[in-house]
This record gives sequence, structure tokens and C-alpha cells, in this order.
Amino acid sequence: MTDQTSITVSRIIDASAKDIFEVLSLPARHLELDGSGFIRSVAHGDRITATGQVFTMNMSGDHMGGDYQSDNHVTGYDEGKLLAWQTAPAGTEPPGWEWVWELTPQGPDSTEVRHTYAWGNVTDKELLKKISFPLIDESELEDTLGRLAAAVSS
Repeated sequence: MTDQTSITVSRIIDASAKDIFEVLSLPARHLELDGSGFIRSVAHGDRITATGQVFTMNMSGDHMGGDYQSDNHVTGYDEGKLLAWQTAPAGTEPPGWEWVWELTPQGPDSTEVRHTYAWGNVTDKELLKKISFPLIDESELEDTLGRLAAAVSS
């Protein structure tokens, strides 16, 4: 489903919410999940265990003029159920876009995974001139879900 300020995709993955959360909460695994092609590697990132944590990724994208780092500020954490973070250029405060993962068990070995990319809280007019949202489209988010399904089945 798409609206003006967010894109949400969902998929049933044949794995427990616990196993899926184990993959999502480890920033070192995000490169293998990234359907956008922006992530290059983790620069700093322990396992996510609480809101307020920050993990840093090495990224590359034309929207930022090539290689850059992003700080990801964890804004939502409920073990096995919810993981969310707001992304910002390294060393800056998040300008308002957020990634949200929601896990709903469908049985012991099946989980509905909802992945949302939201940019409705971006208010910086200069940033909005520079970056045309959305940076990621629905097919790239769906690819990310496919990569997650593969990661938890291996």
C-alpha cells in the first residue's frame, strides 16, 4: 500500500518471529537484506536491544553525491515484535524519515512481516529540494522482504 508519505509492504515468512527478529536486530546483517543497493557495510553497530541506540552504516547513493555514512537512531523496540529507526547523515539529527519493521506471529514457524518506509515527518525545505522522496520504491522494499525470507531460511 502506498500513500503520499509512506510505503508499506508485507509478506508471510516461514520462520518464527524470534528468528526473524534475530536477523533484523543485527546491523551487520542489513547489507544482505538491502533491496535498495544503498548499504555497503556496517561501520558501527552492536545488536539492537533498546530504543536510543545508534548504529552507523557505510552507504552510497547519488542522492548524497556518492559514498556517505548514515546514523540510524533506534526509535522503536519491542523484542520479537517491533524494530524502528530514523536515519540521518552521520553526525546529524534525523530529519524525519523512518524505517519500521512489525512482526506478527501466524503460528510457531510463520510470521507476517510488515516493512514501512515513512518520510512524512521530513520538514526541512532545503532537504526536500535536494532529495526527492521516496528514495526507495515498493519493489525495492518487497525485494528486501524476499532477502529477509532467504536469510532466515539459510
